[in-house]
Amino acid sequence: MEIVLWLFAMVVLYFVIYAAVKDAIDRSEVGKIIIKRYGKKKKKEEVSDEEIEKEFDDRF
Repeated sequence: MEIVLWLFAMVVLYFVIYAAVKDAIDRSEVGKIIIKRYGKKKKKEEVSDEEIEKEFDDRF
């Protein structure tokens, strides 16, 4: 039981630190300069399995 509580505490700690660091970077001067210069990171476009198979079939 102690191991489960310890793992749960580590997961919660991970998310707290992740959120704090991300928020700090976004609010910092360096973070603002990077966002201004390069923009926000764009999400990658997902491709379905059907599209991959269709493209593969078209080539052969």
